[in-house]
Order: sequence, then structure tokens, then C-alpha cells
Amino acid sequence: MTNQIKTQSGMTTKTLTPFFVITFCLTWGIAVLLIFFSDQVTAIFGELTTSNPLFILAVYSPGIAGVFLVWRCYGLKGLGSFFRRLTLWRMPRVWWLFLVVIIPVIVYLGAALNGTFDDPFPFSPWTKVFPALLTAFFLGTLEEFGWRGVALPLMQRKMAPFWAGLTIGIIWAVWHVPAFLLSGVPHGAWSFLPFFAGVVAISVILTPIFNSAGGSLLIAYLYHFQMMNPIWPDAQPWDNLLFVIAAVIIVVLNRHSMFTKGAGVTEVLMPGETPALEN
Repeated sequence: MTNQIKTQSGMTTKTLTPFFVITFCLTWGIAVLLIFFSDQVTAIFGELTTSNPLFILAVYSPGIAGVFLVWRCYGLKGLGSFFRRLTLWRMPRVWWLFLVVIIPVIVYLGAALNGTFDDPFPFSPWTKVFPALLTAFFLGTLEEFGWRGVALPLMQRKMAPFWAGLTIGIIWAVWHVPAFLLSGVPHGAWSFLPFFAGVVAISVILTPIFNSAGGSLLIAYLYHFQMMNPIWPDAQPWDNLLFVIAAVIIVVLNRHSMFTKGAGVTEVLMPGETPALEN
């Protein structure tokens, strides 16, 4: 058997279709089971919590779809190249400032508007915050192997970054719909429309950050973690409104790159790598 160089064309914009199909079928299929066969599912897998295996599988589905399709198109060497995007950390300081400082400021300002700024720390004893942080870091954040790992680069091959980020944001928000129909998850206490707008906004905001970092999976991962950090106070729905305002400002300030087709990252593998795959 001979080795061949398989170029980035191994994954095309047509790959978006199986990505979205796998993602929605897994998540929404599990949701149907939980909604219509809750007693039977509970008897087998236990109550619906963030540690329930079906819940975890449903949340992981974008990441599962992304990793599977990278492996399918590029093989194990390509998968290694894909994961090396986790080593990309360089980006302009202003985006690090937004990631580390501005996001908490937005959340706490939203909590102040919501009247929950002074709510007691939700973990007692305080040491319980550590397993909560680990859960947040390794649960929903793995979605990014799909949304920004595969979908955004492929989407930016056919449209400008703004439209790519907006489109993925809308799809991402719709993907969350089953969470509002299930008991035992935080979404049940939130209003859907502000949440929908907020998800679209944070997708648009992440797009120029992701592109400035060269398609870094690490930055996308950390950004997602900040959005679901368990130490933040409850700021719904005001934080969503503030993220919408932030998205508008960021788009205006970055309007040249955001509305220029080809200005965004389009590579699914580590930039510059075309691994040899066994034929």
C-alpha cells in the first residue's frame, strides 16, 4: 500500500450536511426518548442530570460528529493534525482582554440589571466549585470540536465570516430547543427568545476571535467555557441583551474582515499540514 498526500479538499462544504444530520439526529433523537419514554429511560439510565450518560451523549453530539467526520475524511493522521489546533494560542491582546475580562464584566453587569448580583455563592462548601468547574470544562465545551472545529471553517469557504458566524449561531440556537422541553436542565427556567438571541450573538462574537487566532480550538474551547462558567451569577436574560449589543459593536469595528469573503479561517486541519494517509 502506498502513502498519498490527501489535501484539504478531502473535506468540502458538502461535509456540512452529514455534520448537521449527525448532530441533530443524536441530540434530538435522545430528546425524543427522554420526552416520550421518560419512565423507561429513567429506569435504565437514572434521573436526567448533567452526569446522565444520555445527557452527556446529547451534549457531545456536535463534537462527536466533527471528530468522526475528520477521521472519516483524513484518517488518524488527519485527526492528529485537527487536534493540534488545540495548541494555537496566539491572538491580539484585545481579544485576550475580551475573553478574560470583558465577558465577566458583561455577565456581572447583566446580573446587576437582573437583581442577582449579590446572590450568595452557589456552592457550599466552597470546595464544591472545583468539580463544577471540571464538569463545565469537559462537558458542553466539547461541542467546539464540531461548531468551530469543522462547521465554521467549512462555512467560511462559501461566505464571509459574519454570515458564517450568524448562520452557525442560528443553527446552534435551534439545536438547543430540546433543552427547553426537558426537566432537570437549567434551560427550563430561561426564556427562549433572549437565549436564542444570545447564542446567535456569542457565535458572531467568537467568529473574529477564532479567525484572529488562526482557527484555534483552544480559544474556542476557553470562550465556550467562559460562557457557561458555573461561578457566574444568574444574569438571564440581561446578559443575552448585552452580548447582542457587544456583537453589534464588534461587527462594526471589524466590518472590513467580517464582510469580506475569504477573510476567515477555512482549514479544518492544523494550518499548513496535509498529512499522508494510507490509501
